[in-house]
Amino acid sequence: MFQSLFTNSSYVSSNRIIYTPSLFARSSLLYLQETGTLSAMDVHKSSRKNLLSYLFFIVLSGTGTLNYEGVDYHLNANNCVFIDCDKPYSHMTSENLWKLKWCHFNGPEMKSIYDKYKHRGGKPVFVRSSSEYTILLDNLYETAISSSYVKDMKINSLISDLLVYLMEDAWNPGNIILTNKQKDIQDIKSFLDNNYNTKIMLDDLSYRFLIDKFYMCERFKKQYGITINDYLINVRITEAKKLLRFTDKTMEEIAELTGINGAAYFSRLFKKVEGITPACFRKMWQPLNKL
Repeated sequence: MFQSLFTNSSYVSSNRIIYTPSLFARSSLLYLQETGTLSAMDVHKSSRKNLLSYLFFIVLSGTGTLNYEGVDYHLNANNCVFIDCDKPYSHMTSENLWKLKWCHFNGPEMKSIYDKYKHRGGKPVFVRSSSEYTILLDNLYETAISSSYVKDMKINSLISDLLVYLMEDAWNPGNIILTNKQKDIQDIKSFLDNNYNTKIMLDDLSYRFLIDKFYMCERFKKQYGITINDYLINVRITEAKKLLRFTDKTMEEIAELTGINGAAYFSRLFKKVEGITPACFRKMWQPLNKL
């Protein structure tokens, strides 16, 4: 359900969609609340808080200011804003009146997604790296006013694409200056990626990288959101799945090639991670007819 509104006042002229998602979308998908374009007609300020919503907008032209959680950000053309609207915020155009394109959206897992965005280095304000943001917002608007019977699924896909771009920009090395400590942890991750098939102990990593073991474990979890041991297990199980699907190697051989101690432990570990035994995984992924 949507309502298309063309609004004009002494302050703004806007073209927006007010959207009401289905119960299924609200409980299971990323869903749209509103989207549109706004042109300021005079200097004005909008303030909000405690909204169950996440806001993304692009400054198409003009300048203004965002205050988010007590911090002021000066906004220019091509600046993007991504914020949690449960927090207090306000935005105000300058005398160089701005034009904005925006969307409000939410989803059952958005709090975790936004926390991940911040953890990866994402900021409330950044300079857009791609024209895809504008294209996505245009597509979101067109989808919202369409008569498609899978509209909510399409909206979910478009918002998911938007979040992918946001996560990529959050992790852009050009926007992030790693400290020496963060670089050390990045080097440890690279070592795990390239040496997963060998025996790796936390004490050995600590000695190799000249870093306290407990500090190393704490920093790795903070930087990547996963413990060193669990990350190493994921790397090994991922490689094991490749070998199970695309080779005829035995369980003993796969265990050895992935740095796991013995076929029996490999089978237990694989089932713990994937929910099925490696033999079942191999059988499940075998083609029904081999040419």
